[in-house]
Amino acid sequence: MARSEPHSQKTMLTVKRYGFAVVSVAVALLPALLLQHFAFHDVELPLFLFAIALTAWHVGGGPAALSIVLSSICFDYYFAPPLHSLRMTPADVPGVAVLVCFAVLITRFSTVRRRIEGDLVQARDKLQVEVAERTQQASLLNLTHDTIFVRDMSDTITYWNRGAEELYGWTAAEAVGKRSHDLLQTVFPESLDNIGAELVRTGRWEGEVRHVKADGTAVMVSSRWSLRRNQANQPLAVLETNNDITERKRREEEVRGLNQELEKRSSALEASNKELEAFAYSVSHDLRAPLRHMVGFAELLQKNAAAQLDQKSQRYMGIILDSAKRMGTLIDDLLAFSRIGRVETQKAPVNLDHLVKEALSEVQPETKGRDIVWKIDKLPDCYGDRSMLRLVLINLLSNAIKFTRPRPKAEIEVGCANGNSNEVVVFVRDNGAGFDMKYVDKLFGVFQRLHHVDAFEGTGIGLATVQRVIHRHGGKVRAEGALDQGATFYFSVPKI
Repeated sequence: MARSEPHSQKTMLTVKRYGFAVVSVAVALLPALLLQHFAFHDVELPLFLFAIALTAWHVGGGPAALSIVLSSICFDYYFAPPLHSLRMTPADVPGVAVLVCFAVLITRFSTVRRRIEGDLVQARDKLQVEVAERTQQASLLNLTHDTIFVRDMSDTITYWNRGAEELYGWTAAEAVGKRSHDLLQTVFPESLDNIGAELVRTGRWEGEVRHVKADGTAVMVSSRWSLRRNQANQPLAVLETNNDITERKRREEEVRGLNQELEKRSSALEASNKELEAFAYSVSHDLRAPLRHMVGFAELLQKNAAAQLDQKSQRYMGIILDSAKRMGTLIDDLLAFSRIGRVETQKAPVNLDHLVKEALSEVQPETKGRDIVWKIDKLPDCYGDRSMLRLVLINLLSNAIKFTRPRPKAEIEVGCANGNSNEVVVFVRDNGAGFDMKYVDKLFGVFQRLHHVDAFEGTGIGLATVQRVIHRHGGKVRAEGALDQGATFYFSVPKI
């Protein structure tokens, strides 16, 4: 049922079109007959031609052909001798031929004109749609705060959005028709010819340019150009989008200046550190000779004059020797600490399991007569200077052995903790004296001690040495603990 309705509508339309042709010829025939009755001759041909033209104009070529046939029959029957007969004589042929020729020409002209008119209507509708789309696009471009304008290939501005007005200060009426590079006094990062060649070749160009606003203020923008081509692939126009980066460039300059100043200060600090290390090494080295003399002669005096000294004097002599020996140990540790900053690291893959065994062997003499429970976990390999990392483990293990001395049963653990994917985190945990976490920042300082020297011996350089070695490997060191509840020291080194 649904399919038959359009078909019937089409049939009715066809009937109306061809009915229009019949009616047009009939309407032309009646006045022609009436005028013939009143002895007006040679008016029938223009009337029939008008009917044919009217049919061709309004309902097309098919009905126009029917009107030509009907007009020819009517002309032959009513107006060509012999009248009221369809028999044609040679004398009737020119008149009928003229009628047919003129009718065909009029029909052809009307058909062509109808087609042209239809094409014009279609083009007008298409143009209206395109204008509506362009108007909508232009309104959308005006909603954005980005600076957008269009210029033709001669650099003349043809479109200027609200964002461009806000940034540069010129209205669309003031900007359109001006050459953009002249209006904005554009300063390019490279030759304009090179930029144009890249734009034509790739259809795009991006870069940073300097513009001048209407008030004379300079502004740096991040500029993006897009080339539009016509159907013949010829360059037609350039869409330019600009974002203000003046503040960002200013901050970059500030950061660049700060970085340069930081580099100068870092260089000066590095030079000062080297001088300080050289001074510490020199002083420590020069102190060793007189200190050895002091210890040597004090020992000789103690040995040779012991019988002549009373108990108090002998105790004084013992204090002098112990202090001198402690000072010697302090100088040795200071020299070792200074040496770490001057020696180049020789990095290579390191087997931490083997390194822990070597460190345990090194500190073994300190464990004599002690009840220590060792827990050594499996450790992954790392990347670093083997001798320096060995020193780190020796210092941490020695530290754990020393501070668990008050425990009847010491517990020391070496293991691996969770860290980043590119690092190995090792810890040394003990159940010793521990420390108060509010003093944790002092642990890794040179000569910093959280316990009295009478309770636990040491120079206060061991943990500082650990921190310096780990920092030279690009890692971190930290500690956790509580008073009388033990401590845990962590350090990180690069993974292989």
